[in-house]
Amino acid sequence: MSGQYFENNQDLKRNIHKISYYYKEHIITLFADNGVFSKDKIDFGSNLLLKSIKLIDGKKILDVGCGYGTIGFTLATIYPNSIVHMVDVNDRALELAKIGKEENKINNVEIYHSYVYENVHDTFDYIISNPPIRAGKIIVQRILKEAYEHLNNNGILYFVIQKKQGAESAKKVVESLYQNVEIINNDKGYLIFKAEKIVE
Repeated sequence: MSGQYFENNQDLKRNIHKISYYYKEHIITLFADNGVFSKDKIDFGSNLLLKSIKLIDGKKILDVGCGYGTIGFTLATIYPNSIVHMVDVNDRALELAKIGKEENKINNVEIYHSYVYENVHDTFDYIISNPPIRAGKIIVQRILKEAYEHLNNNGILYFVIQKKQGAESAKKVVESLYQNVEIINNDKGYLIFKAEKIVE
């Protein structure tokens, strides 16, 4: 299938446009285009994920599959003393994210290309993901599994997945690795998972 958001199809016609995202009295300006995930509006899953999680400021955060920046920029704005790394495999999405970084004057983010975690060399207190379901089960499960080794001790993985798109198998994957797993929100078939790496 051509033109998927996890592919790098540079032949797609450009249609860059702004999307305003309102979150906790903040307005975040995002830039979307053809060939990226949720190009017309902020997707329900990302919005629910952001509304469901509570982080501690001053920590290191990784947004895996950042797209044009909805989750990463929101967290960087809400937690200004944190450092947020944003990675994606889609070069067009990363280009849009870099435009968004300048537009919003966000200085506490690092944006770079990475296929899953191949270019991620740090460890983090939080890893957040709205995984690319259409990329397939293997990629989604790699994001969940390999997050473990990129989390600091007592770090937390948060992710969103639809019940009908593999939530049960994702639950089994994280329960096999993480010491504490819970579903912290469930709305319209979208489940928000919290998986903690608890090291005594």
